[in-house]
Amino acid sequence: MSADFSKPYDPKQTESEIYDLWEKSGCFNPDNLPVKKGSKSFVVYMPLPNVTGTLHVGHALDNTTPDILIRYYRMKGKRTLWLPGTDHAGIATQYVVEKQLKKEGKTRFDLGRERFIERVWEWKKEYGGKILEQLKKLGLSADWSRTRFTMDNVYAADVIDAFIHYYKKNMLYRGLRTVNWCPRCQTSLSDLELEYKEGQTMLYYIKYGPFTLATTRPETKFGDTGIAVHPRDPKYKQYVGKELEIESLSVEGSLDAPAKKKNNITVVADEAVDREFGTGAVKVTPAHDLTDFEIGNRHNLPLVQVIDERGRMNEKAGKYAGMKAEDARKKIVEDLKTVGLLEKDEPYAHNLAVCYRCGHAIEPIPSTQWFLKMSSGGGSASGGEGLAERALDVVKKKKVIIQPKNFEKTYVSWLSNIRDWTVSRQIWWGHQLPVWFCKNKKEEFSKREKENFVVVAEKPKVCPFCKECDMEQSPDVLDTWFSSALWPFAGLSKEDRKKYYPGNLVSNAREILNLWDARMIFSGLEFMGKIPFQNVLIHGTVLTKDGKRMSKSLGTGIDPLKYVDEYGADATRFAVIWQASGQDIRWDEAAVIAGRKFTNKIWNASRFVLEQTKDLKSPNPKPVAKTKADTKILKTLEKTKKNTGKYIESFQFSRALHELYDFFWHEFCDRYLEASKKQIENEKLKRNTQAILLYILKESLKMLHPFIPFITETIYREFPGSSSLLIIEKW
Repeated sequence: MSADFSKPYDPKQTESEIYDLWEKSGCFNPDNLPVKKGSKSFVVYMPLPNVTGTLHVGHALDNTTPDILIRYYRMKGKRTLWLPGTDHAGIATQYVVEKQLKKEGKTRFDLGRERFIERVWEWKKEYGGKILEQLKKLGLSADWSRTRFTMDNVYAADVIDAFIHYYKKNMLYRGLRTVNWCPRCQTSLSDLELEYKEGQTMLYYIKYGPFTLATTRPETKFGDTGIAVHPRDPKYKQYVGKELEIESLSVEGSLDAPAKKKNNITVVADEAVDREFGTGAVKVTPAHDLTDFEIGNRHNLPLVQVIDERGRMNEKAGKYAGMKAEDARKKIVEDLKTVGLLEKDEPYAHNLAVCYRCGHAIEPIPSTQWFLKMSSGGGSASGGEGLAERALDVVKKKKVIIQPKNFEKTYVSWLSNIRDWTVSRQIWWGHQLPVWFCKNKKEEFSKREKENFVVVAEKPKVCPFCKECDMEQSPDVLDTWFSSALWPFAGLSKEDRKKYYPGNLVSNAREILNLWDARMIFSGLEFMGKIPFQNVLIHGTVLTKDGKRMSKSLGTGIDPLKYVDEYGADATRFAVIWQASGQDIRWDEAAVIAGRKFTNKIWNASRFVLEQTKDLKSPNPKPVAKTKADTKILKTLEKTKKNTGKYIESFQFSRALHELYDFFWHEFCDRYLEASKKQIENEKLKRNTQAILLYILKESLKMLHPFIPFITETIYREFPGSSSLLIIEKW
C-alpha cells in the first residue's frame, strides 16, 4: 500500500488496510515484539464489554486512553499486553433473549433451562462479538489472540474454584437475609447493581400508639415488628425496651370495611435511626428494608414477610393479598384515613431504587442466598484480615493509586461500610453454583439448611446424606461481578500468569469503581497474593452538549461509529481525548471536525516535506541547527517530546494532545515550514534543512502515533528507507 499524496487524505481508503497490516504483523501480541531480553511488561486489563453491548461514546473514551498508553509503552520498548475479552452479563443477556422469546409468544420456562441456555449460546454466537469488532474500528491494539469470554470453559473453571476456595475457608455462607430483589428479573441484586431515579412520592404520618411514624411505604406496615428511636433522643427515652399495645389496621374482613385491631410492638434504641427524618422515630420492618433487617438482627425482632417475589402482597396481608404493592399502598392509605390512623401526608422527594438492567422498582424481601464475608473475621489468607480491609489497606498505603484522587473517598467509604456480598442470582444464564442438595431429605433438613448440601466442583457419585438419591444441583448462578472480579488472572493462561500478572492499569468509568475495581483488588490479593494492578484510572462521563446524561432510549446517545464512518477513527479519537481535559465531557461534534482538519493538516504538511526531500537519500539521524529557525524548532521539539512523555505517563492525555497540536500546527507548519522554503533555496542550507524537515516530521509522527495511529502509520510508510512499522518504532 502506498499513500497517494496527490489526493486529499481519505481515512476510508487507509484505515482498514492499516489495521489488517498491524494484525498480520503480530505486533499486538507481546510475545512477538522486538524487545530486549529482560524488558519489563506493561499490562492493561480491558474493562469487559457486555456481549449485549454496542459501541457508544463512553466505550470510545474507555478504550482510547488505554490504547494511547499501550502504543506509547510499546514504542518505549516494553512488552505490552492489552488483555481483551467480553463478559457474559448474566441478567442483561438473559433479559435480551427473554425479550426475543416474548416476540415468539414464549418464555424461558416453555423451553426449560437446558434449551434456554442453548438459545443464549446461539444468540451469543451471532451477536456476542459485535462490540469487539466495533472497537477494532477505533484502532485498538489489544492482543485479540488472547481474547477471553467469562463463560469459556477454562475461565469458568477458575470461577468455580474460587467459589469452592471461599467456602472451604468459611468465607462463604448460605443464609436467610433481606436482599434487594427485582420482581421483573426474579433475582437478588447487590447494592451496587441498583440505579436510582429521582422522583416524588408521599410521606405518610401514621399513628402507632403514643408515636407518630413517617413512612413512604405504608403497605409494609403489616410486617412491622418494632419501633426504633435514636438512643440519645430524650423525647422517646421513656419508651425504650417496652412492648406497647397499639391500634393498627386490621387485615381481616372485607376490603370495603376497614377496621382497627390491637397488637403489641417493641420499642428499641438504635444508632441507625436518623433523628432528622420524620418525627425521629421509625417503624422497623426487617423483611422489607435492608437497614431494618440489621436493626432487627441487633434487637432480635421477628422477620415477617408480607410482599412476595412477584412484588405482590402475600397471605399475611389478609384481605390485601394478591395486590401489587403499589396498588395496596393506595388502598391502605385510604383505609388508614377511614379508621383515623393517618395523621397527615405530604409530598416527599426521594430516589427510587431500580434494577440496573430492566429498570423495574426493587423490592427488598427475605431470601435464602449465598453471601461472601467482606469484613474482618472472614478467614482470609492474611492473618484474619477480611477482604474489605485488605482492599482498603493497599490503597491507603499507595500500593494501588486511584486517579483522580477524589474517587479514593468513594472507594474507602464503600469498603468501610460494606455489607456481605450477595453472590447468588436466581437466573439461568451464568456460572451455576457447584452446590449439590440431597433430594430425599429436603424436609428433614429444612431448618438446618447447611447440612443438606455439599460444595464440590463435580456431582458426588453417592449422596453423603441418604446414600441413595441422585443429588440435584442448586439452580442459582453466580453474580456476573463475581466472575469478572477474577479477570486479571482468570483471563490469562497459567503460563501467562507468570509473565503478565500483576498488570499495571485498569481504566474505566466511575460507575464500576466498586463493582469491579475494588473486587478485582481483593480477588487478586486472595488468589494470587499480589495486587492485580498499580493504577486505577477513572475517566469522566460523556454528557450531551447541554450537560445531560446520554441515553439511547431518550435519543441523546452518541454512536462513535457514525463519526468513524464520516470523519475517520483518528478524528474520532482526537475528539474524545481533546475534550477529556476535566472529569466530565460535554460532547461537542466540533471537536471531531477539528480532528479531521488536523489530520488533513498533517497529510498536507507531510506531502510538502516528502516532496521537498525526495532527493535526500541518507538524512542525518539528528541534524544540527544552522539558523535561528533551526535552533528554535529543534529546541521546541525536544521540549514537546519531554512534555508529551511526561503527560502520557501521568495520564494527562488531553494536555499531551493539546501540546502536540500546538507544536505541529503552529511551530512546525506555520513557522518552520515557511522558513524552510527560503532555506532550501540556499545551497549551503538545503541539505541540512531537508534533514531537519524529515527529522521533525518523523519525530512528530512518533509522538502523534498513540493518539492518531492510522494516518501516522500511513505516512511513515512513505519515509525513505523505512522498513519497519511505526507501531514498533522506537519512541
